[in-house]
Amino acid sequence: MSSGNNTSKQTTKIAIPHTAQPGIAIVGVLEQVAPQEPTRGRKIALILHGSMGHKDYLFQKRLALGLPIDSFRFDFRGNHETPGTWVFAGFPEDVIDLEVVVEYLKKEYGYVVDMLVGHSRGSVVSLMWLCKHKERDATTVTRYVNVSGRYRMETVSDIMRLHQEQLDRQGFVELRATVARKPFVARARKEDYDAFASIDTSIAWTQFPAHIDVLSLHGLRDTVVPPYDAFIYARIYGSRTPGTHTLRYVEEADHNFSGMPEEVVDTVIEWMAQQERNELITGLWQTGLKNKL
Repeated sequence: MSSGNNTSKQTTKIAIPHTAQPGIAIVGVLEQVAPQEPTRGRKIALILHGSMGHKDYLFQKRLALGLPIDSFRFDFRGNHETPGTWVFAGFPEDVIDLEVVVEYLKKEYGYVVDMLVGHSRGSVVSLMWLCKHKERDATTVTRYVNVSGRYRMETVSDIMRLHQEQLDRQGFVELRATVARKPFVARARKEDYDAFASIDTSIAWTQFPAHIDVLSLHGLRDTVVPPYDAFIYARIYGSRTPGTHTLRYVEEADHNFSGMPEEVVDTVIEWMAQQERNELITGLWQTGLKNKL
């Protein structure tokens, strides 16, 4: 199956005024399947990037163009086109950014949030938002895609140990990345790693909405987040009803699914089609997209 690039979509860049951070606007891209039709009551998917990423990197833009429903992808504060201060363990701030986005899309367009797709940090933010809003905005969500999501937040200490000499010498680690072809440099101190490790993902056991179907995608060559974390999420989400959980491991994929964005895009689109046909059952997705154990 190939991901369908819906060239008829209308692409609109939007700057959303941040209601909790005056002077900041969250920059994102709205993709609309039928731009001439009313948006009130229409379903929308939200696509959330990972740490030191942006709205158009990895598979995000390709997925947005291939989805059969409208979508919005955006830069969290301090990332790419959204100003503000980037925080290593800024998950609570990211949740607030997401709340601002959801409220704007509801108020200005009348959209109904149907789906969240999160990569890495974006996946944890999605989890936190869904649990926090399970009796409000999350009641309309029917599907959630968890790509390379971390469950054991304390394993970030393994990454910290790789930079222990730098931490001991200067008190911080310089984190470098290329974001939209521009150099990005940030600092993380020991207390930042501690704050990261303290994020409570165990809320998924007791607070995650039971009605949402979940797809977890994880590369077996992921050296950033251990693939075992996806198995833990499979245990959590697979124990709910009526919501289902589908786990797909990709043998050759790394944390970012580098060079193979179609593995994410094609799987998500086929999984959505299975949901529409009421074919989803909790289980492991085998090679070939169609079969599960």
